[in-house]
Amino acid sequence: AQNRFSLPPLPYAKNALEKGGISSETVEYHYGKHHAGYVRKLNAADQAGKVRKNASLTDLILTEKENSAIFNLAAQIYNHTFYWESMAPASDGCTGKICQALQSQFGSCQEFMKQFKQRAGTHFGSGWVWLSLNQQLKLVITDGHDACNPLRDGLVPVLCIDVWEHAYYVDQRNDRAAYIDNFVSLINWERVEQRYNDAVSKLRSNL
Repeated sequence: AQNRFSLPPLPYAKNALEKGGISSETVEYHYGKHHAGYVRKLNAADQAGKVRKNASLTDLILTEKENSAIFNLAAQIYNHTFYWESMAPASDGCTGKICQALQSQFGSCQEFMKQFKQRAGTHFGSGWVWLSLNQQLKLVITDGHDACNPLRDGLVPVLCIDVWEHAYYVDQRNDRAAYIDNFVSLINWERVEQRYNDAVSKLRSNL
């Protein structure tokens, strides 16, 4: 049987993030084993008839019981794809409308980064930290455990960081703060800006 869910290709080479402190070995494990593993397990569940027909990853995230096996697999595939696309080998820094919005709501891009890094650094255990747009077109930082996803709360995500230990243990051992600094230096602001503009358009059309 053909697999219904696929592992999206990385948007860069596996060694492309090394200048920013994320090694090809980490990417090999994180993408090639963990991310790929979620895809493999969801396809196995699908072939066993445990996944609703015609449901997309987003559908499963929104409708499956939180922390159920199917929710966890679907959300982890979505979250990891979003995470890889949140980074780039070279970043031009925060510019454009997303920068203006961060300045307006947090006082400065630097203040946003400080709060985002603090949330990522103090999150207890495994999980994710997100920057999302809420229904009032306001940017909010949220965090959650395990496979948490802001779509369930009516938010539209524009940036995320993975704080599961498998994201950094090869390179940083237990030094999450060093990993967070590396991630921040690699943020693909062009992609974040694109997501932000798309989110604004989507939410305005719903008003």
